[in-house]
Amino acid sequence: MSSDRVLVYSSEDGMINKSSQPSAKVGKRGKKKKGTAPSPIKNPNKQGVRIMRESKGRGGKSVSVITGLSLDKDALKKLGKTLKAQLGTGGAIKDNNIEIQGDHREKLLELLDKQGIKAKIAGG
Repeated sequence: MSSDRVLVYSSEDGMINKSSQPSAKVGKRGKKKKGTAPSPIKNPNKQGVRIMRESKGRGGKSVSVITGLSLDKDALKKLGKTLKAQLGTGGAIKDNNIEIQGDHREKLLELLDKQGIKAKIAGG
């Protein structure tokens, strides 16, 4: 058995104690691996919300897309409606992203900040 695998059950001994397991996993080159487990988002203001401009597949017309929002469908629709009304433009909610017609990245950044959502402008 290789050193990167952990024995959990043996047909001879039954369940194996965790105390008999090695404390640190060792990689292929003999170095210890750090045990970093992904943690759930603790602060919703730091959820990686990005505002970017897209124009592909839209006949050259630009659209501001807000991605990374971890909101349920109803809250996403409500936020999209509010942003569209404040900007005076149209838009849609597709694939858990909010699309606003036109290049309004800076204004969207300010409006999301007023809503308590920290966002960043992505792309060039």
